[in-house]
Amino acid sequence: MVYYNIVTMEIKTIDGFLSYYEKTRQVTLKVIRVIPPDKLNWSYMPGKFTFADLVRHIAAIERYVFAETVIGNPPSYQGCGKELADGYEGIVSYFDTMHAQSVAIFKAMNDEDLQKKMKALNGDTISIGNFLRALVVHEIHHRAALCIYLNLLNIESPPIIGLKEEQVIQLSKKSNN
Repeated sequence: MVYYNIVTMEIKTIDGFLSYYEKTRQVTLKVIRVIPPDKLNWSYMPGKFTFADLVRHIAAIERYVFAETVIGNPPSYQGCGKELADGYEGIVSYFDTMHAQSVAIFKAMNDEDLQKKMKALNGDTISIGNFLRALVVHEIHHRAALCIYLNLLNIESPPIIGLKEEQVIQLSKKSNN
């Protein structure tokens, strides 16, 4: 998996990154809250991530890959299985705990740290800022999968940017009249 080949957003300050990331996380939480507890272990086919796996994966990658790596430690990701957390409340608690631990690590950094070079998982050298940008992209990627899963079960996912497509169409029609 490539975590660094994104050139659309430059991260210049820790506070700016955290503000943007927290907004991203709030949208992800809105999607997680729609997952029916009785569907946590559902997947579209055997051997693929379940809803629960995806939520645990987002949390574990954030904490054990991104947070560890930016402070100079090797990644310690061990997967996203039930041994990390099970049941709806347990999984959401794990998700929140991993996020709180990661944010505490990120808050301890300073703006200059974002320009420091580090080794990405594939051995390439990148800036910490670019690596953190990839954290946001990673979460959005898996949040989209959660939305697709919900749609496959005919469960409406929440609007990601505050409006549903139909509302955007109606607003566009009004703007063009």
